[in-house]
Amino acid sequence: MQGGAEVPKRESQSVASLGQPRRKVFFFLDSLQVGGTETQAVELARRLDPAVYEVTLGCLRLQGPLLEKLQASAVKLREFHPAGGLDSPRGVWQLLRLAAFLRRERFDLVHTHDLWTNLMGVPAARLARVPVIISSRRDLAHFDWYQGRRRKWLRRIQNLSDVVLANAGPIRDALIRDDHFAPEKVRVIPNGVDVEKFYRAMRDRERLFPGIGPGKLIVLVGNMHSDVKGHPWLIEAATKIAPEFPHTRFLLVGSGDCQDDFARRVAELGLQKNFRFLGRRNDIPEILVSSDIAVLPSRAEGLPNAILEYMAAGLPVVASQVGGNPELVRDGETGLLVPPQDAGALAAALLRLLRDDPLASRLGQGGHAWVKNHFSFERLVEETGQLYEELGRKKCPANSSRP
Repeated sequence: MQGGAEVPKRESQSVASLGQPRRKVFFFLDSLQVGGTETQAVELARRLDPAVYEVTLGCLRLQGPLLEKLQASAVKLREFHPAGGLDSPRGVWQLLRLAAFLRRERFDLVHTHDLWTNLMGVPAARLARVPVIISSRRDLAHFDWYQGRRRKWLRRIQNLSDVVLANAGPIRDALIRDDHFAPEKVRVIPNGVDVEKFYRAMRDRERLFPGIGPGKLIVLVGNMHSDVKGHPWLIEAATKIAPEFPHTRFLLVGSGDCQDDFARRVAELGLQKNFRFLGRRNDIPEILVSSDIAVLPSRAEGLPNAILEYMAAGLPVVASQVGGNPELVRDGETGLLVPPQDAGALAAALLRLLRDDPLASRLGQGGHAWVKNHFSFERLVEETGQLYEELGRKKCPANSSRP
């Protein structure tokens, strides 16, 4: 697909139901691969009221499993692929092409959702004189790119936006403390989860995991591009769990460059019978409701979708005490928290749940109620819409004319 090419979309049937122009909103996202940021952006784009917002979603690479969800929606799609990198001639050309597109289409608001689209989308929106620009930070800057001089450039670019949107309190705090953003510039809107999807999921262990046996199932959902999701510490923790509960099975959902390394470590420890590498899956709700305990021992996090989904499925959760995890897992009430990169503490928490079914059940019920009441997609859409309208009233009233 050529950069800037449009994929035709089905238009909304309620174009002027409010008797006033819709706000034109441009979302900008790295790709449509399955990931926390991507899922949140796609669900938000799909769920914003098409009678109020005309949404176009642009991607650096318009590819990935989430594309199918958007093709049945009123969301328009565009690709702006900076082949060779953002700082290459092609990257600069695509930035200018994006700016021209934003200017020509007269967007009221640009909302960038990740590191790479912050870097490209915010300058393009400024060049196009888009009235409202929202950039995002959805993690605690643990990637190498955030270090040194590059982080200073990112801060300067994000300062060009009207709001830097975080999805967890600790990320907001870090933006103010470490990156010196003005407190009034940083807002927090937590992630959402489709709780109803997990109500509808069917528990069917034998179909999903043939020959899995009678033991408890402990699940970790997370990509394996690095060790950031804590796979090495879970594997080490299993050496303390398997002797007491030899039929326990650890289900690892996700894929990535490190999967072979993790599998080799499992084999070195003689734990092949205890681990199943399930790869990338599109039946996460069914996998979760068929499991017994969920774990996310990350060494860095934002506000992880995985924990929201664990809780929506009613699973007791063990998570590391990093990033936004403590905003979801209240220790002893909705789950158990452990220090990051501590296999011993992780094993102790998992053993506690394996030994105490009533505790596991209570934590699972508590987490489910917490997510249902505080982290629905309906709440995400409402709070995002309120932010858009607040900024729109200040800078681009819907009935005003653009220069």
